[in-house]
Amino acid sequence: MSDMLVKLYDLPPLQPALDAIAPLRIHIRPARVGEEHQIMPWIAQHFDESWAHGVVYAIHRSPCSLFIAIEKQPPDPERVDPYELPPEKLVGFACYDASNRGMFGPMGVHPRYEDRGIGTALLLTTLHAMWNENYAYAVIGWAGPVDWYAKRVGATLIPNSEPGPFRGRLVGTQ
Repeated sequence: MSDMLVKLYDLPPLQPALDAIAPLRIHIRPARVGEEHQIMPWIAQHFDESWAHGVVYAIHRSPCSLFIAIEKQPPDPERVDPYELPPEKLVGFACYDASNRGMFGPMGVHPRYEDRGIGTALLLTTLHAMWNENYAYAVIGWAGPVDWYAKRVGATLIPNSEPGPFRGRLVGTQ
């Protein structure tokens, strides 16, 4: 798969994408240190184990470059302890600078939550964060849904970008 290039100085606004998922009780926020123990197994189970290891760096980076989509559960009206907040259900993630600086990805939304605008909100949140860190461009590595990225953020294919920086896995000696 080819890589794609995104002009971060020409992104669509973020707020409409966040507003579109708010009625679903879906919110996007940075991951917090310590949450990798829930996030890594979830990514490994639903997507790819190598992605799970890559996001650990993004969580511990400053500022955090891993964003998660969470479904907020309704509050319990009988809650007595103000610290017993309802759980947040992980439904998606996106990150940047996890494998190489200036690269967006990986990203994933749980299959049961697809086609609700969550992926668009994650994509835009992450790319706007890159812009706010003074990146001018982002590279989407091994872009799967090329048309989807082109439509959402005007991403264009980078000619001759296969296999990109991912040139084989490291193996140890026996």
